[in-house]
Amino acid sequence: MASFALKVTRAVFGAAERVAPSLAGRVAFEVFCRTPNVDKPTPGERRAIAQAADFMAEARHHRLTTKGGGCVAVHEFRPEPGDLPDRESLGTVLVIHGWRSRTEYMRALVSGLRDAGYKVVSLDLPGHGQSSGRRLNLACGVEAVRTAGDWFGPFAAVVGHSFGGAIAANAAAGSVKGAPPLAAGRLVLIAAPSSMPALFADFSRMLNVGPRAQDKMARIVERIAGLPLSQYTGARQLAEAHLQTLIVHARDDREVPAAQAEHYASAEAHVRLHWADGLGHRRILADAGVVRRVVEFVAEPEVLPTTH
Repeated sequence: MASFALKVTRAVFGAAERVAPSLAGRVAFEVFCRTPNVDKPTPGERRAIAQAADFMAEARHHRLTTKGGGCVAVHEFRPEPGDLPDRESLGTVLVIHGWRSRTEYMRALVSGLRDAGYKVVSLDLPGHGQSSGRRLNLACGVEAVRTAGDWFGPFAAVVGHSFGGAIAANAAAGSVKGAPPLAAGRLVLIAAPSSMPALFADFSRMLNVGPRAQDKMARIVERIAGLPLSQYTGARQLAEAHLQTLIVHARDDREVPAAQAEHYASAEAHVRLHWADGLGHRRILADAGVVRRVVEFVAEPEVLPTTH
């Protein structure tokens, strides 16, 4: 049974649809963008942060100011000195977490890429981790990625999980106004939603946001991001970016349906799909097999076109 607060919220949006749909749309969009309070972590989040304390101590920490005036945290993990003389020549990989997440949750992927010889920079998205703010949407997420790119790019690859994957795809495609395509060699999207219209539709069903209020939300998206909401679909973004892309997803993911991975994979031949069944939406990040597959993909040599 839905909680009392959810029932009240649904009733309020239902009434607002009849008397003030434009206001309802503006409020609904702000609710959509509102991030959890990082100062009040759950017991599970506190444990995860504590367990990653030594890992985070190995990083160099940077606080970057975005064009919008926000402050985002970027954590730089350099490869350990090894037998190879120029390990950092492999390049830099940008790692982006998802909603209600932070760099600490990306520890296995960061470690795997660093052990392979890459410098890794992991971005805390706005409203998450050590970054400022209490709101996140596609536009300000891409702005944060672009800021990291200005300082640390170009990237050998960009790896994004969940909503961070959707942000990575749009950053690579340059689909948000004012943000040119991110300079990157490859793209990895793990358990990532491929359709912003579907995200808004699911959100609207949950909170009983009516059609006129939804239209207002769509107009806000177009105003801040630059394109109609209907244009923000994964296959379109990947077709425009035309980067070698790996999609990693579990068919048992209860947060992002497997059909969204298949939608990404329908873009073009440069997109590959790797199923990691049984790992759900979050366990997929810590799986050794997934980490190995991602590192192998990032490290694959470029195949040059055949000349005749």
